[in-house]
Amino acid sequence: MIACRLLICLTVLLLPYTNIHAMNKTSEKTAIVIAAFGTTYPSAVDALLAIVRDVETQYPQTPVKMAFTSNIIRKKWHGRAADLDYRKAHPAVPDYFYRIKNLLGTLADLQDAGFKTIAVQPTLLTHGEEYLDTQAYVDGLLSIDTVKERWRPFNKIDLGRPLMGTWGDDHPYAEDLQKLAEAVAPDVERAQTEGATLVYMGHGNEHLSTGLYFEFEELMNQRYPQIKTRVGLVEGHPDFAEVLEKLQQDINKKILLKPLMVVAGDHATNDMIGADVDSWKSQLEKTEFKVQPVMQGLGDNPAVRHLFLNHLQDAATEAGIELR
Repeated sequence: MIACRLLICLTVLLLPYTNIHAMNKTSEKTAIVIAAFGTTYPSAVDALLAIVRDVETQYPQTPVKMAFTSNIIRKKWHGRAADLDYRKAHPAVPDYFYRIKNLLGTLADLQDAGFKTIAVQPTLLTHGEEYLDTQAYVDGLLSIDTVKERWRPFNKIDLGRPLMGTWGDDHPYAEDLQKLAEAVAPDVERAQTEGATLVYMGHGNEHLSTGLYFEFEELMNQRYPQIKTRVGLVEGHPDFAEVLEKLQQDINKKILLKPLMVVAGDHATNDMIGADVDSWKSQLEKTEFKVQPVMQGLGDNPAVRHLFLNHLQDAATEAGIELR
């Protein structure tokens, strides 16, 4: 009888703790952040918004926020905030673009609102400078160790891999390159229809071995032998001179020119098809190539956006984060 009474007392004493513990588990708030370099071009905004819409459709119960990693691009949008004429002229630009924050600011806002579990998916192409910096921010936040565990700012933050993959055995980058090549099949079909060589202009990075782009070009030519594909970069190698040298060895003088970037923004508008003599289009036409530019970023391609969704889910699964 005494033992029974003791058991009842212990149950009553432990019940509040059990309920609080269960409540903390069930009330854990999770969010997704799409971390994009950004764009200042209203015409290129929809490619980024399409990624956000796809994520919201896939995970309707998980809030989705966007962050811009470029300081210059954020300041440009902030400067437009008070320009009512500009905002009226570009109704497709969402209001939050005019006060958009970087990744740290976005994560801080979410943490302040009670979100301590975050899935971050960058819209970057490679494991380069931007990705490494993003990874450093995430690692830094997760390293914060408070005296009481419950006051740690975040429980979990995962980071999805970029479009062209990362180094390591868990997700071999060669498989991500294969999937990207498959996703851009419509570009190949258009080039074949027009009887043109497909030329991609990527951004590149001087702080990264750009062997990925050489591999991607070789992979495209193996997968789609019916046309030639050439890949060059604004920064790093292969540069325009290397692309031009290859094109001059080909018989075909028709070029389908596309950005190998998520958005067709500043670089596509100026470096790729600009009126200046040093744009790719100008230089190619000077060398008697007939150039057909296509101002569509990779974010305009639903199959490419689906790859970002897969990378987001892979990272969440590995981190034990449930996205709903």
